[in-house]
Amino acid sequence: MVKAVVGANWGDEGKGKITDMLAERADIIIRFQGGANAGHTIINDYGKFALHTLPSGVFYDHTTSIIGNGVALDIPVLFKEIQSIIDRGVPAPKILVSDRAQMVMSYHKNFDAYEEERLGGKSFGSTKSGIAPFYSDKYAKIGFQVSELFDEELLKEKVARIADQKNVMLEHLYHKPLIKPEELYHELMEYKEMVGPYVCDTSSYLHNALKEGKEILLEGQLGTLKDPDHGIYPMVTSSSTLAAYGAIGAGIPPYEIKKVITVCKAYSSAVGAGAFVSEIFGEEADELRRRGGDGGEFGATTGRPRRMGWFDCVASKYGCRLQGTTDVAFTVLDVLGYLDEIPVCVGYEIDGEVTTDFPVTHLLEKAKPVLAKLPGWKCDIRGIKTYEELPENCRKYVEFVEEQIGYPITMVSNGPGRDDIIYRG
Repeated sequence: MVKAVVGANWGDEGKGKITDMLAERADIIIRFQGGANAGHTIINDYGKFALHTLPSGVFYDHTTSIIGNGVALDIPVLFKEIQSIIDRGVPAPKILVSDRAQMVMSYHKNFDAYEEERLGGKSFGSTKSGIAPFYSDKYAKIGFQVSELFDEELLKEKVARIADQKNVMLEHLYHKPLIKPEELYHELMEYKEMVGPYVCDTSSYLHNALKEGKEILLEGQLGTLKDPDHGIYPMVTSSSTLAAYGAIGAGIPPYEIKKVITVCKAYSSAVGAGAFVSEIFGEEADELRRRGGDGGEFGATTGRPRRMGWFDCVASKYGCRLQGTTDVAFTVLDVLGYLDEIPVCVGYEIDGEVTTDFPVTHLLEKAKPVLAKLPGWKCDIRGIKTYEELPENCRKYVEFVEEQIGYPITMVSNGPGRDDIIYRG
């Protein structure tokens, strides 16, 4: 059976924890899109980790972790990450890398930084991990696929061709140092040496695993609102963040995905630029940021302070619908225990009219939040194990959100640890 763990909103919803938790009963965990541009924070018996490329199931010795063909594979980052968890006492994970995955090259990161610099104040708030240039090249059919590392003739010809093409832009648009083909070839040979032992036809491997009835988890990065088609375009990422893409990015049939666990935060946060209707500012935002997450709301990759807001029912209902949600995992509920009353965004006012449908970006820019206020519960809910034991106002908050978004909240996370989870019928 295949389950997907994906985000409903802007990313940072707590997917890493949910994947880590579900991985206990899984055989295989797959990253199917995105690159090292966003991180998953996980707290377990080994400590606190920020993973970027490794799937969040690597902490169990019974699991196999797969880097799918849809991933932007940054080989040095992947291997640094593997070493960093081994150095902290985690058993060496079993890892397979798709022979059809494509590689993030050092020049992709350079182009990412050069373009942000060129755009100045109109930049996209990129993490400069090379993701947009990588996917641009993939779809322009000038990327390097892992399988090509094993054909030296092809590689030598391609290296010369790519260097010529990139150098035109480096010289005339960015006025930066040019790419030397021999250095590019050397970089690729280093990658070959690192990744060689892990490469296989992961789609075929998964085909057999499905026939054997294995439990498979798909782990998505970021959330619906960062999807290039359905998100807040152009302030989006460069690969699809939807569960449906899991079938493509892993190389499995779409009908195998039986459960879509969409992760929603009990309030909102976002990293990077773009419309964010329920955003709050000043002391109100600072206090929520300080109390939020574990150790505060700061990006797992960049350390940037996240933008904060109240729970957005309009965005979350839309986010869940696009994911094909079967279950909602509602995270960081414990953080809200300090509030006397809790605002929730239940609609958007656009040009004097109120809507509960998520609009396209140019209308979203004009939207003002319509807020409802719910009474807080004013106590610490960490350590509570059953839904019935939660304070009444806390349950009312969960049920209000569930009714607004129209999808069942079956898991409630009330703390950062692996076991801080309440299952709901």
